[in-house]
Amino acid sequence: MLRLSGKTFIASCLPLLVRAQVFSLSDLGWTLHNQNGTIVVPGSLPSQAHLDLLKAGVINEPLSGVNEYTERWVVNDNWTYTADLTPFVQCYKKDASEKTLLVFYGVDTIANITFAGHPVAWINNQFRRYIYDVSGYLNSPLGGDNNLTIALESAWYYGLNVTARPDAEVFPDTSYVTTIDNFEYPNVRQWIRKIDDDFGWDWGPAFVPSGVYKPAYLVTLSESTSLSASPEDPTYPRTSNSILLDETSIDIYKYGQNVSNVDESADWVVNVTFGIRSVKPYEQPTVTLSIPGLKLTSQPLELGSIHADTETTTYLSVDWSIPDGVPERWYPHNLGTPKLYNLTVMLDPSPGQGNGPRNEAITQTITTGFRTIRLMQTAYSEEDIASRGITPGDQWHFEINGRAFYSKGTNIIPFDPFYTRINPEAVRWVLESAVKSGQNMLRVWGGGIYQPSDAATDGGLYDFYSLCDELGILAWSELIFSDTLYPVNSFLLESVEPEVRQNVRRVNRHPSNAQWAGGNEIEGIAMNVNTSLPNGTHYLDEFVHLFQDYLHDVVLSETKSVPYTDCSTTHGVLSLDPYVLRFANGTPGYIYGNSERYNYDATQAFNLSTYPVSRFLNEFGRVGSFHSMPSFYSWQEVLEDPEDFAFNSTVVMSRDHHPPAGSLAWPNPNAPQGQYQMSSAVNLWLPTPGTSDANQTFAQWCWSTQLFQSMNMVAEIAWYRRGAGMGENNLGSLVWQLNDIWQGVSWAAIEYSGRWKVLNYGLANAYAPVIIQPFWMAENETLTVLATSDRWETVDGSAQLTWYDWSGNLLNTSTTSFSIPTLNNSLVYEGTGFATILPSGYNATDVWLLMNLTAQADNKTVTSESYFTPVSLAYANLVDPEIAVTPSNDYAFTLSAKGGIGVWTWLDHPYGTVGYFVDTTTGLPSNGFYLIPGIDRTVHFILNAALSSVRDPDPAEFVVRSLWNNTRV
Repeated sequence: MLRLSGKTFIASCLPLLVRAQVFSLSDLGWTLHNQNGTIVVPGSLPSQAHLDLLKAGVINEPLSGVNEYTERWVVNDNWTYTADLTPFVQCYKKDASEKTLLVFYGVDTIANITFAGHPVAWINNQFRRYIYDVSGYLNSPLGGDNNLTIALESAWYYGLNVTARPDAEVFPDTSYVTTIDNFEYPNVRQWIRKIDDDFGWDWGPAFVPSGVYKPAYLVTLSESTSLSASPEDPTYPRTSNSILLDETSIDIYKYGQNVSNVDESADWVVNVTFGIRSVKPYEQPTVTLSIPGLKLTSQPLELGSIHADTETTTYLSVDWSIPDGVPERWYPHNLGTPKLYNLTVMLDPSPGQGNGPRNEAITQTITTGFRTIRLMQTAYSEEDIASRGITPGDQWHFEINGRAFYSKGTNIIPFDPFYTRINPEAVRWVLESAVKSGQNMLRVWGGGIYQPSDAATDGGLYDFYSLCDELGILAWSELIFSDTLYPVNSFLLESVEPEVRQNVRRVNRHPSNAQWAGGNEIEGIAMNVNTSLPNGTHYLDEFVHLFQDYLHDVVLSETKSVPYTDCSTTHGVLSLDPYVLRFANGTPGYIYGNSERYNYDATQAFNLSTYPVSRFLNEFGRVGSFHSMPSFYSWQEVLEDPEDFAFNSTVVMSRDHHPPAGSLAWPNPNAPQGQYQMSSAVNLWLPTPGTSDANQTFAQWCWSTQLFQSMNMVAEIAWYRRGAGMGENNLGSLVWQLNDIWQGVSWAAIEYSGRWKVLNYGLANAYAPVIIQPFWMAENETLTVLATSDRWETVDGSAQLTWYDWSGNLLNTSTTSFSIPTLNNSLVYEGTGFATILPSGYNATDVWLLMNLTAQADNKTVTSESYFTPVSLAYANLVDPEIAVTPSNDYAFTLSAKGGIGVWTWLDHPYGTVGYFVDTTTGLPSNGFYLIPGIDRTVHFILNAALSSVRDPDPAEFVVRSLWNNTRV
């Protein structure tokens, strides 16, 4: 048996218990053991079994090498956390009026909980907060058991046991119909309220972790009177001497607001809802609200009676009306100021005693903001169709504070396979990187986790929604249902209802929240099954019950400030009130709902006729040709042998999960297909990497897959942004995906370490307020150049088109003035046929077009740059750029092309560093550009010291590369 000693906990009465009545279970001495007791190691809380086994040296870093496979044995065992309660019991006063509550903010996932030998609960939902009254157990431990025990069952084995039951609903998967998308651990995740991608996904590993992954506490309440009022803003949980304040939800909306209508001039309603457990009753509690920044304070608002009940939570609400023009509104960062206010909330259970609040009062300060957010889904009017040229059908876009805007962004996945070790600084960096690249919306993908409000609220451990509030970036939120049909029964619904209510109430306070979607990519599965299986209507009916009716009603009973949609990808609605989905009930030629794009053929990557004509793209890029390798530097973090550093090495291919194995087969038998999709795209569109230096060749392969991914995503974004001024009136494009969960093949714009891929710089260009982009129709050799703006005001400026040869000679140039209406385009150039488009006397393989734009927007000068090559760069007659790099002491680098054009010149910062490059002239992110002889570029590297293990890198270790290096050392 493997046994490692844990820490010794001194059994003393902690002053913390007496003062604040809150005892953190992190302060107990924990052990972790497997089912048969052959492994016993020190445990911790919050934690997960893999992490404690890693600390004890039983396993190696799960993300390294092939440990995802070699450490599968952890998933196949049951793990138990045990702690001696003596330190708490010795402090426990045996007062009949006292109650002790056991509070869990997150348990992953299937667990039996016993307290002093008494069974407390069996739980099965990772996304819920659980509270239990354990008062009766402290005075009578069973069999001398003074332990708190959390016995975790393998989620994988639990799923297998459930599906083996004779009454388990059957979800068939055949060659022509899919009811569940399997990745690694198959056919179980629809039965378990757990992070979907824990069982594997096509961009990440499958560790199926278990543990108490968020903080937990013991809270003692008493009827006795404390000496002073509870301190303002204590750590969670919030308590007075007799009350546990389980929840405080802030929902800010307009008077009379509903799913169909909002009066932007109406008064604001600040709704405050409390979840309360109390050991004694209070007949006339009041709530006083104030916003110091506005010098506003409410009268004491009557809350309603608080019952003496510690077994269940009582919910009570108050409303406070504020005139419309008083608070400044919150906007996304690119449309205004993300204005926030501190709202002081004082709950006084026994008012009227003296001049100040009673000692039972609980005061907290909550940061929030005022905004309206709507999802427009009704039909375009006849006037819109006639006067604006809009294709008939339904709207599908967001309005902020009554104005339509263009949603620019990406999709968020979990930041680490193990929630407990997510680095708050890494999360901040990812969100700040999104803002730096011009994004104003992040979609919180429905196969991951409910992202936390902040580090403290409900044991979040890191900030997310509060950061979105601060940075001015909208968060499209989703309930955790993804890519499968679900067994709709009372067992599921009884678990899901409190899960959804708790999370919606928690997120309400955040002005960044844009909507709640019921799940990810499920509507299409239900529609396909409906027409493909003999009993398909059964599955469609279940979908309707869960996503159209049940979840819709639960969500909108908890919020009036944000909309609900059934699914991330949807055909829209026939009616909003009552809520009725459209499905296939549409008129041919009309446009409904939103969409995705999937195309695995790299030859069609830049074929504009294959791009969707849609109102909104909620996900695109997650297709075979468009994923990419992480950088050579990220591979250095996880590859263990020199021979692994090759494009098709066993270890590298084992970390390509696209297309997924669909089973536990390892290495992924479908990885060669995913590798081919990347390599064929590079071969088609870029010079094929191959040099005499194996490491350089691998590094160029990694970079080239990223470059192709960025080129393609930028082309798609330009197409969708162009659509704002076309019949589709496209007002949203969200790229798949922003962040990485590990060092492997994925669609991410930012690597696991925080290093920007080429794509994030590409997004900074494509999501600039005003852009210039080419649109090439190869079938008739037509080139169109458009200037596109997402501003609410008309934008005036000028565009310059300049042809060069690959040696850097300027062949001709022209300048055109333009004026772009609100959310629209302006034609800069259009020509058909190479004879018309190309400089006279030059072949398509010898020239390229530089497009520049300068305009006035938001009271400042904005610029944009893009490139057009008449043929694939794989066939262009490139010239050695002979790039020279001149560094300075402050990490500024001047790049000069001494030979020909430096095509996609790129500067890499060294291993162990995290940061990004900015152009010293514009101050904007810049990397990966065409470097022209005689026109030097200077970029400045801005280091993120909090995430960098190397904080004083040698400028000589920065590496410059371009397409020329694909074939030359």
